[in-house]
Amino acid sequence: MRKHIYALGGAGLLLSVSMLALPAQELTGELPDPPEFSAQSEPVFVSVSDILEYKALPEYNEPDWVTSKYVDAGTLPPVGERLPKEPLVYKAANMPDGIGVYGDTMRHVIGGRPEGWNYIGGQSQGWGGIDIGLSECLTRTGPLFTIKADELEPMPNLAKSWEWSEDGKELTMHLIEGAKWSDGDPFDADDVMFYWEDNVLDQNVSPLNGGTPETFGQGTTLEALDPYTIKWTFQEAFPTQYLYAMAYGTFCPGPSHILKPEHPNYSDNTYDEYKNAFPPEYLNIPVMGAWVPVEYRPDDIIVMRRNPYYWKVDENGNQLPYLNEMHYRLSTWADRDVQAVAGSGDFSNLEQAESYVEALRRSAEDDAPARLQFGARTIGYALRMNLSGNGWGEPDAREQAVRELNRDLDFRKAVTMAVDRQRLGESLVRGPFTAIYPGGLYAGTTYYDKDSTVYYPHNLEAANELLDGLGLEDTDGNGIRNFPEGTANGADVEITLLANTDYGTDTNLAEGVIAMMEPLGLRVIANFQQGTARDDMAQAGQFDWNVERQGAEMVSVVQGTSALAPTGPRTHPFHRAGTDGTLDLLPFEQELVDTVNAFIATSDNAERAELMKQYQQIFTENVYSVGLTQYPGALIINKRFANIPAGAPIFMFNWAEDNIIRERVYVPEDKQASYELHPETLPGAPGSDGPM
Repeated sequence: MRKHIYALGGAGLLLSVSMLALPAQELTGELPDPPEFSAQSEPVFVSVSDILEYKALPEYNEPDWVTSKYVDAGTLPPVGERLPKEPLVYKAANMPDGIGVYGDTMRHVIGGRPEGWNYIGGQSQGWGGIDIGLSECLTRTGPLFTIKADELEPMPNLAKSWEWSEDGKELTMHLIEGAKWSDGDPFDADDVMFYWEDNVLDQNVSPLNGGTPETFGQGTTLEALDPYTIKWTFQEAFPTQYLYAMAYGTFCPGPSHILKPEHPNYSDNTYDEYKNAFPPEYLNIPVMGAWVPVEYRPDDIIVMRRNPYYWKVDENGNQLPYLNEMHYRLSTWADRDVQAVAGSGDFSNLEQAESYVEALRRSAEDDAPARLQFGARTIGYALRMNLSGNGWGEPDAREQAVRELNRDLDFRKAVTMAVDRQRLGESLVRGPFTAIYPGGLYAGTTYYDKDSTVYYPHNLEAANELLDGLGLEDTDGNGIRNFPEGTANGADVEITLLANTDYGTDTNLAEGVIAMMEPLGLRVIANFQQGTARDDMAQAGQFDWNVERQGAEMVSVVQGTSALAPTGPRTHPFHRAGTDGTLDLLPFEQELVDTVNAFIATSDNAERAELMKQYQQIFTENVYSVGLTQYPGALIINKRFANIPAGAPIFMFNWAEDNIIRERVYVPEDKQASYELHPETLPGAPGSDGPM
């Protein structure tokens, strides 16, 4: 429920031109370089062809217990009949520790809670790598951190190959032939087209990760030519950028044979009924991923078992995955780090900076069960202001008045100069971890250019003068500035700040921002929500300001590129179309849109680099969002696991759960533990004495 209902009087807030011209005072300053951090590791760079290929092998293998208990009993076809015509084959030379062995479990701890299994309908599986273990997409990007820069292109996956037409406007993709869902139903173009036509194109379906029509380009169409061939038609020539959008999590088809009968286009269901048709208690949902959910205990655990129809193998013909079971203990995100360091959990993306010092200390001990591996500074937080002035989120009068402030450059400059980034970073963790982040692309990423980055240092005096010039004065003497007379009844300037309570870092940064706005005379009120509720409010535009960790677009740029600017009515995280479907772009936003579209339209690396320099300059000069802090993450992995690639970042093109290629991770026989909760069972297999 909204607390503030104010009458919007007169002509509204006239803030397009500042009332104050600051004396020849230079507001920008020299941006400090990030501190050196020796604990960071580097990957080994290879070609995609060094990692995998698609081909038939002379013979195939599987765990002995699968053969003896299910195949020999006639309840499961032989492994060769369960695999595609040409499986995806991982090459042994690229495996850090070589061909693996079967057995054991990877124990995850997560802070999220699953809504259900309808990922393409907008349901969260609770994050922490669950969805990455369930879903497979047309292309794959996670392992790209190891790919040579001059060969960078998404890896094939469900789409094993593709070719462009001569004019570059048509892309024909060849799907893997003969692959099956975990229940044995064939995967084919019907699954792809159901995802496209009835989920991506259907505006009544709310995508979880932004898979909207605009994600793949205005006017783009998709058609099935035969069961294993699809054709994209684009308005631009050779938009190779969209290959990245066909990876996790914007083009991961669901099982149409299960989902389609529940969709409103094919049933009497509402869209909410479709979205929620497969709650967490619905087990053995068909997947293309390596593991299938077989047990769910609320607020306790999710157990996933190996997919008997998984369509990837190693060079010896061993069907993957090597690991039989995945556990997801339903706890908190902070507890994930604690358990991984202690050895009661096996894997964590250490991303809460408050835990870094203790985690490093513990991992340095001789008996430490886990090791830490830091990557580049690819974690960044920003204060994002809602810039829609024409109705996204259906604002009331107070909210509309705040949005008019948000759209004024002097207001955004005042806010960014009120943020003491050095103090904000040190409030999270002391040491060479955090770096000053003015906004835009992260330092250390491929397209970052320091010389193109405009930085407004901490300067409270100048910030207050800017707000004075906007006619925001404390007219009632309570220490809070008031809107001008005739706007929101001249009420106090109150701004709600949306933040996620699932993460300590998010709430700490939000509280820091609130405190730093007090000397400006701005009353910022926390709206702390748990992850799913916060995500829903952000997606719906129900926020004034939002403190959040930014996505892939600020790290890789080539993935999620359309979200770098409001390139479409629903592509951008903090400026979407109003109720009439139009975007009320500010002039600099149009420049950003043009720059991003030009980036998407070219495959020339030098031209792309120059375009991102322009983007960074426009973004930071206009304070498109207020950068707060940036820092590296660390992969925590139990020492018993093999085939963990060097330099795996916790997040770059995707999360570490995908980066490390979990299906080929294994535990040597002499290090295996008895953690399996459902040994020698298969998901829903006839004759299994385990979960059905």
